[in-house]
Amino acid sequence: MSPKYKILAIQFKYLGDAVFMTPALQAIHLKYPDAEIHILVAEEVAPIFEHLAIIKKVWPLPRTRGKAKIFQTMPFIRDLRKEHYDLSIDFVGNDRGGILSLLIAAKSRLAAIESKPSLLQKLAYTKTVETSRLPVSWVKRHLRMLNLLLGTSESQVPDMKIMADAALASKANALLGNHQIICHLGTSQAKKEWPIHRWIEFYELATKEGYKLAFSTGTNEREQDLIIELKKSLPYAFSLAPSNNLAMYLAILSQARLVISGDTGPLHFAAGLGVKVIGLFGTADSVRHAAPIYKVHELAMSRPCTCISELAEYTTCKSSDACMQSISARDVFEMLKERYPLNEA
Repeated sequence: MSPKYKILAIQFKYLGDAVFMTPALQAIHLKYPDAEIHILVAEEVAPIFEHLAIIKKVWPLPRTRGKAKIFQTMPFIRDLRKEHYDLSIDFVGNDRGGILSLLIAAKSRLAAIESKPSLLQKLAYTKTVETSRLPVSWVKRHLRMLNLLLGTSESQVPDMKIMADAALASKANALLGNHQIICHLGTSQAKKEWPIHRWIEFYELATKEGYKLAFSTGTNEREQDLIIELKKSLPYAFSLAPSNNLAMYLAILSQARLVISGDTGPLHFAAGLGVKVIGLFGTADSVRHAAPIYKVHELAMSRPCTCISELAEYTTCKSSDACMQSISARDVFEMLKERYPLNEA
């Protein structure tokens, strides 16, 4: 019996960005239905992929941003080399991915790269495509990359899809209680966040109508300060305890009836889990990279973003006319009533 054709997908980006790769994984599966697909990701990202039926094995690489863990990484790479992959696909094409692709040594090694290949990239990959030839939207970029490098079809674009750990459902349901709507306050960049006073206005509209809201945010100090600020005005608002347990957070999201969030991981997780979402989008970066994957009725869009040119690199908006401020609580509330009428409860 001939050995299984083995494919390794490699991706080292942020949590939300990892979800954007799942349509591409489905496209690979459609192209090679009998292949064994593995995925190599950062350790903290692994729970996103652990329960996907099309993934045979998840390889969680221990890492600290900006630091190489060489003594932990080398045995890990030795184990990957033993798999004798026929094909590896690096979806980012940065130095970390290039080094890993070279060391793992699949027979064919593909990547998307920013410009003409460097010496490392010439050694690391057997075939590349420049990102200038690809769409800006992350999901469409990955699918076009596969089309150009592997000949996969783009005619039917699969949806994002992830799975929560079913064993955690009971505990997740207990933690969420009777709160149907999860409102996620924080993002990696403050300029992508809906102002707290807008959340307060929205809370008052929604709770008066009978909706039960739960607030969440990231574990870092800046994002936890958002909860503190919110509770100065809404001391009895329910909030989920901060946690770095991504598997449990995915399970909690899967129990919600609807998730409202800016352009950040929890929004994309919820969409991948099949939960109804309302995405709050304003900054130009969000509109280009993430918003295109959502349907019109899932998007609460700001007025055109003025945070451009030299202002675009700031994590906090420097514009005197912040785009996220222009999304009204009333508009989001009307979307909530349309997306999740209380008579569905």
